[in-house]
Amino acid sequence: MMKLVTADNDAANSNSVTEESSDGYARIGELARQYGVTLRTLRFYEDKGLLTPHREGTTRLYNRRDVARLKLILLGRKVGFSLREVKQILDLYDPHGSNAKQLKLALDKSEKQLVRLEKQRASIDEAITELTEMIGVVRTQLAERQQPAKIASS
Repeated sequence: MMKLVTADNDAANSNSVTEESSDGYARIGELARQYGVTLRTLRFYEDKGLLTPHREGTTRLYNRRDVARLKLILLGRKVGFSLREVKQILDLYDPHGSNAKQLKLALDKSEKQLVRLEKQRASIDEAITELTEMIGVVRTQLAERQQPAKIASS
């Protein structure tokens, strides 16, 4: 489930960016290593408006809000949301509001995605069953064809 709490609270309660600089910012390389993503991925998320790092020259510096947003992006992607869907949810965040609209959208999208994932799982389970049966048939046929060769060579 996509945990939607305020980005500030989530980041404040997290020690996940262990190499965070003393001024509260993490560099792009540190963030990429910490979360197992590429620099290109972080730049892409920035281009799409999902992350907004502070800039000092060409250096990208990510604050706690960016880290919290990155966690939500990665969670959303893990459960199969498109980046567009993730952005729609994140963009509804209001640090001074109840965020009921955001939570309602997240719930609606999550329920729909759960149905899609359950259908995928059923299809995968069916494919596994059929493949397992096919493997059994092929093993049996192979064993039958190898037996006469063993008898003839005796």
